[in-house]
Amino acid sequence: MCGIVGAIAQRDVQGILLEGLRRLEYRGYDSAGMVVRNDSGQLVRHRELGKVAALADAVDHQPLHGGTGIAHTRWATHGVPSQDNAHPHMSGERLALVHNGIIENFQELRESLEAEGYRFTSQTDTEVVAHLIEKHYQQTGSLLTAVRQARAILHGAYALAVMHADEPNCIIVTREGSPLVLGVGIGEHFAASDPLALLPVTDRFIYLEEGDLAQVELDQVQIWDREDAVVTRSVTRFEHSADAAEKGAFRHFMLKEIYEQPEVIRNTMAGRMTESRVLERALGAKAMELLPEIKNVQIIACGTSYHAGMVARYWIEELAGVPCSVEVASEYRYRKHVIQDGTLFLTISQSGETADTLAALRQGKDAGFRAGLAICNVAGSSLVRESDMVVMTQAGPEIGVASTKAFTTQLTALLMFTLALARQNGHSAENEKAIVEALHLLPGQIQEVLDLDADIAKLAEHFVEKHHSLFLGRGTLFPIAMEGALKLKEISYIHAEAYPAGELKHGPLALVDSEMPVITVAPNNELLEKLKSNLQEVRARGGELFVFADRKSGLKPEEGIHVMTLPEVHPIVAPILYTIPLQLLSYHVAVLKGTDVDQPRNLAKSVTVE
Repeated sequence: MCGIVGAIAQRDVQGILLEGLRRLEYRGYDSAGMVVRNDSGQLVRHRELGKVAALADAVDHQPLHGGTGIAHTRWATHGVPSQDNAHPHMSGERLALVHNGIIENFQELRESLEAEGYRFTSQTDTEVVAHLIEKHYQQTGSLLTAVRQARAILHGAYALAVMHADEPNCIIVTREGSPLVLGVGIGEHFAASDPLALLPVTDRFIYLEEGDLAQVELDQVQIWDREDAVVTRSVTRFEHSADAAEKGAFRHFMLKEIYEQPEVIRNTMAGRMTESRVLERALGAKAMELLPEIKNVQIIACGTSYHAGMVARYWIEELAGVPCSVEVASEYRYRKHVIQDGTLFLTISQSGETADTLAALRQGKDAGFRAGLAICNVAGSSLVRESDMVVMTQAGPEIGVASTKAFTTQLTALLMFTLALARQNGHSAENEKAIVEALHLLPGQIQEVLDLDADIAKLAEHFVEKHHSLFLGRGTLFPIAMEGALKLKEISYIHAEAYPAGELKHGPLALVDSEMPVITVAPNNELLEKLKSNLQEVRARGGELFVFADRKSGLKPEEGIHVMTLPEVHPIVAPILYTIPLQLLSYHVAVLKGTDVDQPRNLAKSVTVE
């Protein structure tokens, strides 16, 4: 969740480091800092609590001139947010280090280092690593060797960038369970936890593999794998323009990303479907071999991606006739499992670096699943590299912490996978054609919903003084209700719950009164009439209803019932369309309440620790 930026160049790097940190702010953080080796061969450091802007002010008052530096945004895992706990951490005055992840055996290492006379000034696990590397440096005189020896002792997940005053023009980096990418320039090189941080200076990147160790210098990069063998990693060009990380004319990244959904859904479908069918080979080289062997599907995900998996379960069982289970990754990895023959292990993650999802995938491989399919948005991520089949969502960079376009492109990718699997199990070409045609129409229908933005903003005014809300849905729209509730609580801090509408009588109805707005998604499907009965139960208790309904649903506005009509849509693709108004509603409520829409409190974008 933290952010790393490193640079080595024949120019001052403080501006590069600051801009990199600004571009990583979307990840969530509580402090920021940087260290630069100056022309006198000294390491000079600034650390500030709060936003990157505070660090920028410090640099303005006391510039850090020099061509080698590392910087960091921290999200607290060990020790409270404070200047002492902020990165970079140093051992003495000559070695500096930044770190993402968690060192699980830090306490025993700390006790050992304290017994040897090392003095600690923070509560973090990171400072342990700094002193450990310095200890080995004193023994070997080589920063590369010291990092190599130290990492052999570390247990946990980490990405490290280390520099030493006595080794100018050199940064040592390594990763184990936490992402790290190298930026390739001409006579300069860079490192970061996300390529977005480096787009102003390069569009060429090397994605480090698990266990890689690299020595980054002005004119070259040398890489060793986990076995300490010299390796060459390919250089790839970043596919998205630098302005993908800018808000443009939009007030917030979240709103920009909501409005990008027609385009990114088209991108997700591009090259993967004809006018009437899904192309199985778009799932990867092994798809034709593996799809016929899939007898069960196990979906693993976290947060918003988990909701996408819940929708996919309905699709997979209805269209493909294949049993499907969905589980939160952090729960799945800590229980015993019964694995049936022919089970596909399907993981979903926007970043491809979600720690619990990655751990579950690796555990699933060891347990003997038939194959792994990843639905992901980041091409060079660990999840993509470690899966047998991959569907890239093509959402582009998503900066807002509350996921929007990543979710709808995940749903689109999952539906395409489902159709490919369903064909193997006898799903008719006629039904597939109808759904594919509906998918082709979807971007235009989403644009129609976006055109209702001003009307939805008016609805949001009813929520500003509320403290609780209830979201209802049935069938595939129940997970969409869950996603709507998650969005509202994430960015407006209004308590929100979601239930299947048929569960009202089993408890939630006790909560309904005039102060509990009830939001419902009501496409024109086989459950509509039952849903209407559930809504009457709400009105009979004085609840105020906000209904997003199909034009042919027959639902009309009346006292206590606000109805927003949406385009008529195929029932299978309805969950994707009905997500959009809930995103807009949550966004406008948050704006009216004055919360930090793009960086809600206590949350981070990429959860790369357990």
